[in-house]
Amino acid sequence: MKARESPALDRLADAVRASAWELALATVEEGLLDDQIPSLQRLGRLGQLGDLPAFVAELAGELADPQPEHLRHGGPLAAQAREHVRQREALGFAPREIVSELLLLRRVLGRFVADERAHATLDRLLTWCVVAYFDRATSELAHQARHDQLTGLVHHQAFVRELEVELERARRYRHGVALVFLDLDRFKELNDTFGHPAGDRALTAFARLLRDSLRGSDLAGRMGGDEFAACLVEADEEAGSRLLERLRDQVDELAAGDELPADFAFSAGLAHFPDEAGDADALFRVADQRLYESKRASAA
Repeated sequence: MKARESPALDRLADAVRASAWELALATVEEGLLDDQIPSLQRLGRLGQLGDLPAFVAELAGELADPQPEHLRHGGPLAAQAREHVRQREALGFAPREIVSELLLLRRVLGRFVADERAHATLDRLLTWCVVAYFDRATSELAHQARHDQLTGLVHHQAFVRELEVELERARRYRHGVALVFLDLDRFKELNDTFGHPAGDRALTAFARLLRDSLRGSDLAGRMGGDEFAACLVEADEEAGSRLLERLRDQVDELAAGDELPADFAFSAGLAHFPDEAGDADALFRVADQRLYESKRASAA
C-alpha cells in the first residue's frame, strides 16, 4: 500500500475539511464582490453555496492522500468537480463564471493553507479542474457545431463533409457508397393539424429510427426541415433499397404503437457511387431527382 503523506498534512487536511463550509462561504463572498460572478446575486445563500462545501472537502482528502487516479474521469475528485459544474450550469452560470469561481476558490484556499507543499498540491488540483472543464466544454461545443439540436444527427454541412471523406476512401479502395435521400410526406399538414410539438416528436422518432437502422460505420444526417440522408459505406447497389425496406417496416410498427401518426410516410431517392455518380454533388443530384419522382408518384 502506498505510504501516506506526513502527519502535518493529515492535520492540515482535517482543518480544511472541518472549515469546508466557511471556505466555501468565503469563496461566495469574493464572487459577490464587484459582481465578479453575477449569477450569485440572484440566488439565496444555500443556492450560492450549492455543493461547494462538499467539493472543498473532497479537495482536502487529496492533501492527506494524493492519488493521481482520483483525477481520472471516473475518480472521486473528477466526479465531484463534474457534479459541481453541472449544478452551476443548471443554475445558468456562464462558462466564465464557473472558471472564475474555481479561481476564487484557489485564492481562498491559498490564504488558508500556509504549508508550501499543500499549497502547490491544491493549486495543481484546481488548475486541473479548470482544464478539465475547458476540455469538456470544448468537446461539447465541437459536438454541437456538427449536430442538429433536435434530432442529434449531423447537420447538412457535416454530413456533406463526411460523405466526401467516404467517397475519397471508396475511390482508394474501390468499393461502393450508397446515398439515401429522404423526405417526410405531408409534414406541413402534420404541423398544421397537430402543432409543431407533434411535428418535432415525429422528426425525432424518425431520426432515431434511421440512426438505429444503420451500421456503426454508416452515417445519418438531418439535411434541414423534414429532409434526411444516409450514407452507406462499402455498399452494393441494393444496400439502399434494403435500408428503405427496413425503415418502412419499422415506421409501420411505430405507427401501429401510436409512436408515429397513423398516416406517417416518407419518400426516398437513391444514388450509388461509382456506378451512377462520381462525386458528392452528383450523388445528391441523382438522389434528389429520384426523391422528386417518388414524391410525385406518391401524390398521384
